[in-house]
Amino acid sequence: MKEIEILSGAFNKIKAYIADNQDNSIPVVQFRTPAQLKEVINFKVGNKGVSEDEFLELLDKYLEYSVRTGNKQFLNQLYSGFNFPAFIGEVFTVLANTSMYTYEVAPVATTIETEMISLMNSYAGYTDGDGIFVSGGSNANLVAMFSARNKVLPESRFEGYDRYQKLVAFVNEQAHYSFETAANVLGIGAKNVIKVKSDKNGKLIPDELEKEIVASIQRGEKPFFVAATCATTLLGAYDPIEEMAGICQKYNIWLHADGSFGGSLILSDKYRHMMKGIEKTDSFAWNPHKLMNIPLICSALLVKKRGTLQHNITDINTDYIFHDIDTVEDLGKKSIQCGRRVDAVKLWFAWKYFGLEGYQKRIDNLMEMAMYAEDKVKENDHLELLSERQSFSVCFRYIPEHDDDLNKFNLELRESLRKSGRSIVNYGYIGKTLAIRLITANGELAKSDIDLFFDNITVEAIKFETRGQLEYV
Repeated sequence: MKEIEILSGAFNKIKAYIADNQDNSIPVVQFRTPAQLKEVINFKVGNKGVSEDEFLELLDKYLEYSVRTGNKQFLNQLYSGFNFPAFIGEVFTVLANTSMYTYEVAPVATTIETEMISLMNSYAGYTDGDGIFVSGGSNANLVAMFSARNKVLPESRFEGYDRYQKLVAFVNEQAHYSFETAANVLGIGAKNVIKVKSDKNGKLIPDELEKEIVASIQRGEKPFFVAATCATTLLGAYDPIEEMAGICQKYNIWLHADGSFGGSLILSDKYRHMMKGIEKTDSFAWNPHKLMNIPLICSALLVKKRGTLQHNITDINTDYIFHDIDTVEDLGKKSIQCGRRVDAVKLWFAWKYFGLEGYQKRIDNLMEMAMYAEDKVKENDHLELLSERQSFSVCFRYIPEHDDDLNKFNLELRESLRKSGRSIVNYGYIGKTLAIRLITANGELAKSDIDLFFDNITVEAIKFETRGQLEYV
């Protein structure tokens, strides 16, 4: 049978690919330009289907030229690593191919998502909380702002938002751009998201937040939403939730915690103090596909008050879907999506596999690897730490012997290293200074992996220096 033969061949390729993730001699990526990719892969769909061998060859090509995010030299994004039990959970999720709107079509998945939301709420300290899995951190932030708007202006659910109400939101100046997008989508307007000053480490300054709120009120505006970022995308800074909560309580403003990057820190007894006050927030975005290494997408929005999400939905007159036959709640009744992917199952399999203690150790290891990377930077005379490490992000640059344009040198260094495939790391700007940003997000990272990265970037930098000296001579 053709399908069974392809399946057997495909799983052989999967096993080989997983094994190769542990082989540092295999590049993270075999970089090709779009034009070069089109030369090695036929992307066009023909009138007739391909043969079994051609299909299997396409699988080979896809894996060969994709970025190996499971390789421990992939230090580029806020996610990385290969999570075996979660991968198995993903395979079985796709195999069942159901949707999350009703218990009728997803009895096991509904029960699993309910259990995962309950467990995650217990970490957040939401004793009467609720939640829903969504399509990413940006969507979680959108629904959080949507919920805050519907609380302060409940009639807007039916009548629409009146811009003369002048709703205003407040975020760290280094917060994710999704808050401006959310304000745009909700009709509030991106310009009504006020960016509050942060300190040199990237943390929002509470006094500046209160100043902005008071100034907004004096302008006749209505502050309704504040976001505390739990690990900013560049510096990995955690906003002071406890102090922000006091301010929000004083002015009766919804406080949201954006833990899209660093929310999983809450699993660690050792480092949870960095999210002190999380139980005082009204909502919490948490992406297990980041530091818990769950395959993309796995994202949840938790809310402190049960009934909040149901309140967002105006009318469900859909007896062709919701029959109210079973004794359990259909999760579709609290989601702005109808058809919704099963994302909780892969998280459940991973959590069952590692256990609560196992995941705590994985998060602790991520922080320890970031500390180790920071030490490596400090020990190297050619490396400069550009900002004190806050969590899982280490920002630095290479200082060559003979090059006055450090931004240009480090950008070219990063690009050359990326295209070599030996290591991939990202960059950003701290002010006008280009910073190479190393992220420790792979739960299986070891010191030897960090050592290898710094060896790779040093070798590449020496090549650039040598070339520069020859040009100088």
